[in-house]
Amino acid sequence: MTQRAEFATVRDRLAVEDLVTAYAVALDDGDWAAYHGLFTADGRADYRSAGGIEGDAGRVAAWLADSLAGFAMRQHLIVNRLVRFGVLEHDAGDTARVRADYLSPMRLAGTTGSAAPDLVCGGRYDFGLLRTPDGWRLREVVVHEKWRRLPAGEPGTA
Repeated sequence: MTQRAEFATVRDRLAVEDLVTAYAVALDDGDWAAYHGLFTADGRADYRSAGGIEGDAGRVAAWLADSLAGFAMRQHLIVNRLVRFGVLEHDAGDTARVRADYLSPMRLAGTTGSAAPDLVCGGRYDFGLLRTPDGWRLREVVVHEKWRRLPAGEPGTA
């Protein structure tokens, strides 16, 4: 690999990492316009494993806005990012896949007392990305929730 190719790969990796971070920040800040803007025009997200919906980015952004409105604090920590560049199924052009684990503590609005989160969940994200004229964008986001801890006394609390 030439020095120029290595630099391009590092630059792409940093851009992909920034996009994944922007995704987490948009979720945490409730910036649904920014969330939607991270996706390609045909981008989709699948939150069914976490009790949510699957659909185009605009529909999912509206669902997230409604579903997460009851949480005053959200913090998506996306770690252990495994980035692979190449061809995403049948798409032409530059593509990437990112597989990353997440931890997501959330605090209910209006809760008093301890600053501890009321709900914590964790799992893995699978991101499909596509390089566009506007830079890297999300083509697909799939959430694989592996566990959830609910507030004490809630149904399903371990």
